[in-house]
Amino acid sequence: MHSKLKYTLLLFTFSTFVGFAQKKGKTIDLLDKNLSQFEVWIGVPHTTVTDLPENTYQSSNVHNGTALGLNNDIKDVFTVTEENNELILNISGEILGCISTIKDYENYHLSTLFKWGDKKWEPRLDAKRDSGILYHCYGEHGAFWKTWKTSLEYQVQETDLGDFIPLGGGTAKPKRGKPTADIRGESKKFNPNSDAYFVGDSYINAGSEHDVPHGEWNLLEIYVVENNAVHMVNGHVVMVVENAKNDKGEILDKGQIQIQSEAAECYYKNLTLTPIKKFPKKIRKKVNFKA
Repeated sequence: MHSKLKYTLLLFTFSTFVGFAQKKGKTIDLLDKNLSQFEVWIGVPHTTVTDLPENTYQSSNVHNGTALGLNNDIKDVFTVTEENNELILNISGEILGCISTIKDYENYHLSTLFKWGDKKWEPRLDAKRDSGILYHCYGEHGAFWKTWKTSLEYQVQETDLGDFIPLGGGTAKPKRGKPTADIRGESKKFNPNSDAYFVGDSYINAGSEHDVPHGEWNLLEIYVVENNAVHMVNGHVVMVVENAKNDKGEILDKGQIQIQSEAAECYYKNLTLTPIKKFPKKIRKKVNFKA
């Protein structure tokens, strides 16, 4: 399919979903020029990062050490620009970090358009480009890798859009699907036609891949109702998360939303959140929640 036609279909799908959601509640535009609905947390700079203040802590292991911390984005990792009357969140990726909503949210449809830039940084120069949307975030900043809160992750990574990762330990179980293998370390893949469940804190691969070519916009969506969630990529259901719980085994049905910087340049726009009371009918027809 021609790229322009794909983009037109994406915009149509985006407007259709938002239009449906607006009937259920007032849509919130999360982006503004000053990121006023977010706070910024910057993690541990890699040793290769330049132009930092004297005596700034740096390490080749960016998962430990002293983070730059809250609202201390001295390298402008997160900025907002305007293009064709649209606000775009620019993430340089140079230092691990995140923007985090000031408010907690529950029962919503989160929707955004996303695309990759070209730059990559240490320590992931030879790895896939990576970012992520974290939801139901709670607790202390930097609880995971000195960078992110304990949370559930909608993975945003090349060829891995919509994968599921629980960050911080024991934050969601089970996930509907079936392992591709029982050997530790083997990939696990969501299977919508299985009645088996993953139990624990495993990385679960999306059931199917729907990435558009590099540099084009992807439509990423998360539907959350109570402690269940559905991940969608370009209009396709790719992951179902059920019975989310926090690290104490309690129901996890709300929290902040974080967007990651993880060593890759990327862009988000049309970042909206719409309150909902239940999953749309088109999702309920595809997904039978059992947990």
